Amino acid sequence: MSDEGVLAEALAALARGEKEAMAVLYDEAGRDLYGLALWRTGNAQDAADVVQEVFVRLAQTRASLGGISKPKAYLMSMAHRAAVDLFRRRRWTVPLEEALLVDGGSGPGERVAEREASMAVAKLTPEQREVVYLRHTCDLTFAEIGTALGISLFTAASRYRLALRRLRKALGVTP
Repeated sequence: MSDEGVLAEALAALARGEKEAMAVLYDEAGRDLYGLALWRTGNAQDAADVVQEVFVRLAQTRASLGGISKPKAYLMSMAHRAAVDLFRRRRWTVPLEEALLVDGGSGPGERVAEREASMAVAKLTPEQREVVYLRHTCDLTFAEIGTALGISLFTAASRYRLALRRLRKALGVTP
């Protein structure tokens, strides 16, 4: 069964009152939800709070979950909204640009390249960063991204195209 099928069945089971479905949902989507939340908030603790909020909302609205046609996009949309809600409740003390900078890699050359790439991503608009994340990390289609963010498919594709153009220019990559 595909990821979408597993998620759809788990949502339907949750709607029927089967509590065990929460574990299936977490196993199947938790990593992507956390990744989106981390990308959106820039903070591991806040990202964990967002994921927890998504599952609390799932538990509260379980009766209406049986007919979700695109479960992954639905869950990502919930995470997006929960992160926005968290952002509205709190004022950031660390700029997102600083939170996005990575310090990893096995050698100095890799760290420099990753830092440059991270800085290029940080220069994208928040909307562009989010679309790039959802497309590459969560493997959503532009239609699913549009559904998750409440924008049209064409807006999602346009944001992605413009983001790639800006990233290529910032990193000195010619198409």
